[in-house]
Amino acid sequence: MNKRILLASNSPRRRELLSGLGVDYQVRLLPDIDESFPPHLSAEEIPQHISRNKADAYAVEEDELLITADTIVYCKGEVLGKPVDEADACRMLRQLSGCTHQVVTGVTLKTREQVRTFSCTTQVTFAELSDEEIAYYVQHYAPYDKAGAYGVQEWIGFVGVTRLEGSYFNVMGLPVQRLYTELKKMNAI
Repeated sequence: MNKRILLASNSPRRRELLSGLGVDYQVRLLPDIDESFPPHLSAEEIPQHISRNKADAYAVEEDELLITADTIVYCKGEVLGKPVDEADACRMLRQLSGCTHQVVTGVTLKTREQVRTFSCTTQVTFAELSDEEIAYYVQHYAPYDKAGAYGVQEWIGFVGVTRLEGSYFNVMGLPVQRLYTELKKMNAI
């Protein structure tokens, strides 16, 4: 490794995925980073903007490479972030039911010499979900820390996802194949 890799994320899924690359890394977290975005941005630009804002909040040393990321779910012209409560989670899942939506993750890689930002989009199609299925998932899996109120790797993904085009790992929160490629380009691994 040419750089000490820092992951600026509290997400257990991102930690699991980065570990899957066999990369040694440390977690570095700053509280209260602004995750707002201008309303004119496209679905692809929103998570890129947020991941860049996150990266801008950190100073890196000469031998460090920082990874920041943000994931959104985009359905019917609406950004579905993390639900605020059970009713909001159920509302989001009803909106996703029977539809195809986009999961977009923006990733920023930052060293002292350069900053690279990219995004990855995956199309996800859900079967029609009953109110009972939605309630079961929300009550048993408490998806309040997940964009769009769901984790594809959980029960709802097993019973609800009928089609996926693109990176499965992107839907989990980190497009690891693309990240690996970008880390190689930056001579970080």
